[in-house]
Amino acid sequence: MTDIKRFAVGNVVLYQGDSLAILEKLQSNSLGAVITDPPYASSGTSSLTNAQVPSKKYQNNDVKNKFPEFMGENRDQRSFAFWASLWVSQCYRLVKTGSPICVFSDWRQLPATTDYIQAGGFSFNGIIPWDKTESVRPAKGKFRCQAEYIAWGFKGKCYGDRHPVYLKGALRERVNPREKLHMTGKPVAVMDHLVQVVPPGETIIDPFMGSGSTGVAAIKAGHPFIGIEASPEYFEIAKKRLRATYRDSIRKA
Repeated sequence: MTDIKRFAVGNVVLYQGDSLAILEKLQSNSLGAVITDPPYASSGTSSLTNAQVPSKKYQNNDVKNKFPEFMGENRDQRSFAFWASLWVSQCYRLVKTGSPICVFSDWRQLPATTDYIQAGGFSFNGIIPWDKTESVRPAKGKFRCQAEYIAWGFKGKCYGDRHPVYLKGALRERVNPREKLHMTGKPVAVMDHLVQVVPPGETIIDPFMGSGSTGVAAIKAGHPFIGIEASPEYFEIAKKRLRATYRDSIRKA
């Protein structure tokens, strides 16, 4: 894998590089779930175009804690959907029959997200609303953008009888700025819930791991984890975080 960094500790493997280039090198029918938060390529909190860097779209100018920029936010709608169908198709090849997929989206890209999940081969089974609570900044004269969404489905028939869990179909969890390590990072509590859909022992892959929140939840639940991140800065953050999480899990075992 040219120009690709690899880090491993125990059953956690991380790659730094382009997700498509890395996914196509991994073994078919070897993984048990896809749980990921890809770049939305959305207009964010600004009315300006997708040519803006992420910090201009997702952070106010007065924010003290400045996060590194991340990649993949500059695609237009058609190129976004085409690119996403490519990486989802690769994930479909990698996971076993019955494996779940959970993909985050905002309201703007939700129609495209449900489309590209199906274009990649997965079934589309529903949407989990994630209520970020009233801590989200109010919008004068209109409704708060208080929710994001997780579109979910399966490769073929779900695990069903093999893993008979009964999970909530809506989540409510605020974003704690003090816990964020990524500009658009998701709370670990949200990821803790999502990984419960994965049967014990199955490997979870996140092709856009950012600061590694999916990996933290996967390790805590006892799952092997594969994470991919294009940004060198976030790869280092995730590597440090997941190494510490894995070592902590070993001490508690």
